[in-house]
Amino acid sequence: MNKVLQWSMASTAVILLCLASYAYADIPVARWFHQFDHTRLYELFSLITLLGDSLVYLVGGMVLFLLFRHKKVYRATVGLFLFSTVATSGLVADLVKFIAGRARPVLYFNENFYGFTFFQTAKVWTSFPSGHSATALSVAMLLAILYPRCRVVSLCIGFLVAFSRIFLAQHYVSDVIAGSLLGIATTALLYTCFFKPKFESLNHGATL
Repeated sequence: MNKVLQWSMASTAVILLCLASYAYADIPVARWFHQFDHTRLYELFSLITLLGDSLVYLVGGMVLFLLFRHKKVYRATVGLFLFSTVATSGLVADLVKFIAGRARPVLYFNENFYGFTFFQTAKVWTSFPSGHSATALSVAMLLAILYPRCRVVSLCIGFLVAFSRIFLAQHYVSDVIAGSLLGIATTALLYTCFFKPKFESLNHGATL
């Protein structure tokens, strides 16, 4: 099975899953987790969700690239890869958020509104897809590709961060599903199309 067919099937499956979640799961799940507001668990997941903040990875990736581009090429390339994946997934997520204009769960809880109002920029109308999920999974996928021994741990942490958006009632399940796929797909495509040849040409042990 070729790559195009695999990605097409995966994308179709995720779209169907998002539609099913929108119709049957988003509101019941959001209601259930909303009961945990102002609890210790809520405070814990409020810390975990910070790992999905893109700014840290963008700055860190650029710093790595600028500091090591003439000395440690491998590190510099990792930094550029990190910056590129987070920036790309973030820009795509922001564009889709603007176009979709999906109401966040807070609007459902406060005003009983559930749905889309297209072309919106206000935060309460930028629920789909989850940007934190896209960032977390793009970084987790990067670590899984470059450091296979850390694959399970990195992906588990990535999905935990994505789950935190649901637990905190900041996003619906379908938002997180879409954001997670976006992060994984962005990293995989950038690696395959641009960064894989570069990494393969480097002697990891000598340049790290």
